[in-house]
Amino acid sequence: MTIQRVTPLRVLIYALLIGLALVYLLPVYMVLITAFKSPDQINLATVWSPPNPIDFAGFAEALRTFLPNITNSILLVIPATVISAMLGSMNGYVLSKWKFRGANVLFPLMLFGMFIPYQSILIPLFQFMNRINLYGGIPGLVLVHVVYGLPITTLIFRNYYTEVPDEMIEAARIDGAGFFGIYRWVIFPISMPGFVVVIIWQFTQIWNEFLFAVTLTSTNAHPITVKLSELAGGEAVQWNLPMAGALLAALPTLLVYIVLGRYFIRGLLAGSVKG
Repeated sequence: MTIQRVTPLRVLIYALLIGLALVYLLPVYMVLITAFKSPDQINLATVWSPPNPIDFAGFAEALRTFLPNITNSILLVIPATVISAMLGSMNGYVLSKWKFRGANVLFPLMLFGMFIPYQSILIPLFQFMNRINLYGGIPGLVLVHVVYGLPITTLIFRNYYTEVPDEMIEAARIDGAGFFGIYRWVIFPISMPGFVVVIIWQFTQIWNEFLFAVTLTSTNAHPITVKLSELAGGEAVQWNLPMAGALLAALPTLLVYIVLGRYFIRGLLAGSVKG
């Protein structure tokens, strides 16, 4: 085993990295200690001090306050993630294994949707959703996130499926499998790394999204991000409540990364050589 020699430069680099990590984690520390404080402990004199004693009342109040909005976020993110992942998988399958006239034009046009800012289409999107009677509720917001997620999900799956040998597709055709049969029995069973990447990406983006949520939904359908923003600002805010709410809102995405994170880079790099 090779033992690396400790040099002053290496010590300096690690000290710098540790210092930058501590600076980066300062907001997290602030959120944590504030969430566990009672309102009377939150003032400028004790802003950096840990809670004494630890108070869980903020979490109880946050859970009661944000529970309807957390439910809205769950009802939004699960179908939007699943539908966009499945449609992206089908698109990637078609664009990588079923060559047809115009495919080289269609794919760049789909990718162009990744670069359209939300703000540029917000007014016509609002008018369109209102016209088709989907404004104000969760189903309309699901549709928006599915459509906006298709470019990136298609790109990820197309790059992933380019590594699937064409001989497997030809063998399935010889055995009598059609378009959906090949996808069901050949493509889908080997798509788990791609689905992990897409699920993590879409789940995080949709759960944390704010602009569409605040614009296209009514009060009773607001996700957690909108409710959190309503508590910010003002002089009489009990800051333990929004901080506890922020931790509760961050918990689902954190759990997704903990459970699926080790597969994320592996699936993200799949297809990078050939794609």
